[in-house]
Amino acid sequence: MTGYLRLGVNIDHVATIRNARGGLHPDPVRAARLAAESGADGITAHLREDRRHISDDDIRRLKSDIALPLNLEMAATEEMIEIALATQPDHVCLVPEKRAELTTEGGLDVAAQHNLLAPVIRRLCDAGIRVSLFIDPDRVQVAVAEALGADCVELHTGTYCEVSDAGRDSQLARLKDAATEAVGRSLECHAGHGLSFDTVAPVAAIPELTELNIGHFLVGEAIFGGLDSSIRRMRALMDNARADASGQRSA
Repeated sequence: MTGYLRLGVNIDHVATIRNARGGLHPDPVRAARLAAESGADGITAHLREDRRHISDDDIRRLKSDIALPLNLEMAATEEMIEIALATQPDHVCLVPEKRAELTTEGGLDVAAQHNLLAPVIRRLCDAGIRVSLFIDPDRVQVAVAEALGADCVELHTGTYCEVSDAGRDSQLARLKDAATEAVGRSLECHAGHGLSFDTVAPVAAIPELTELNIGHFLVGEAIFGGLDSSIRRMRALMDNARADASGQRSA
């Protein structure tokens, strides 16, 4: 089922830079427009409880001003549910959230949080919002995601990106195994977290994946060569990996 692989660009850390000094610059909505022009297929933004980067107004503007689908990452709290229901993003990705963490540390334990997540997913789905669960690449977590009624799972690629080269093959195998399990259970399968120019190709080549969500690395690279350049290069690496995997890349 190797085919086109969507790229969701997370613009959180454009807002991080803005918030470091206050004011309106740089504007994450402007970054989202540039991402759309540069090959992104969707925009991802994580509205955190402490509002450390993306703000409520950013979410409203992204939904109203950007033509691409909006993927709202959020914790499964009543406050965030109400915001999602009011804003109506195209997708919601439920993620774990700890106030003290610098970034998301691993996936949701959906098996342990079944009773908490089930009514949240039902409310969002009833409102016509597609729901994804951000999980570690594990067959049990995938199976529970299906049982909970999620539309998608997003596999956490952070461990794959962080391990040494010697350990990367085993982590890639875990991602492949979980992606196969997801598709076998009729779940759309995405992946993301920590992906870079150096690590993206083997993940992009996994045929069961339909979308990668990448943000921090692209915003960091934008400092050196521009956001459009970093997105276009990532888009090309993903496309080439897919072409190689399907044997369709020209010699």
